[in-house]
Amino acid sequence: MASTRLANKPMLDIFGKPMIEHVYHRAKLSNLASDVIVATCDETIYEHVLGIGGKAVMTKDNYDRSTDRIKECVEILERMGEDIDIVVNVGGDEPMIVPEMIDAAIQPLLEDTELVTSNLVAVIGNEEELKDSNVVKCVFDVHNYAMYFSREPIPSSVKSSNEVTRYKQLSIIPFTRDFLFTYSGLLQTPCEKAESVDMMRVLEHGYRVKIVVTEHQTFSVDTEEDYMLVKGLMKGDPFLPEYAR
Repeated sequence: MASTRLANKPMLDIFGKPMIEHVYHRAKLSNLASDVIVATCDETIYEHVLGIGGKAVMTKDNYDRSTDRIKECVEILERMGEDIDIVVNVGGDEPMIVPEMIDAAIQPLLEDTELVTSNLVAVIGNEEELKDSNVVKCVFDVHNYAMYFSREPIPSSVKSSNEVTRYKQLSIIPFTRDFLFTYSGLLQTPCEKAESVDMMRVLEHGYRVKIVVTEHQTFSVDTEEDYMLVKGLMKGDPFLPEYAR
């Protein structure tokens, strides 16, 4: 709610519902997620989610990383008797998420028990997105494991005129429950701080991040321009009728 770029953004209205409500309902449509919880430090969000029959957990308000907030949420849920094996961090500013995106991100962790986390990525659509520091870019190897994340345009086009497909990280990030707790205990790393990207801590400590490419496009809301863009793109959205009654 205290976003400096867009004040009160979780509660901004989109077709009669706050943005956070769109994210909640669309996440609930996932086939693989057994439950959806809103982790928040804000009373307004907490009360709204409960008011629509949803589930929410109040956390501390001093976190710089969403992963730390998620960890506290898991601790609270486990004290209440919940048994959790995979946790999916879904950004509350992603009102255009498609339920299949959550399922696609989870699937690799179900198929390979050696994996500890995965990231969903999509092709960057234009030059503006490529240069936008709010958009995290990702480079991965031929086996779909992440090599690097940056807020700068990567890979470089300076040395080559060849067309290179560039990808952006989407705010749908599954962790195994145990690795979420491991991650929280790892020291912050130089590139994590330089890039302000959580996943760099994972890579710099020697863990692997499985990359899942999706054809679905979504846009996070960080600015007033993003808000207006998303409102326009969501007109006629096929998922709205499933929860907008």
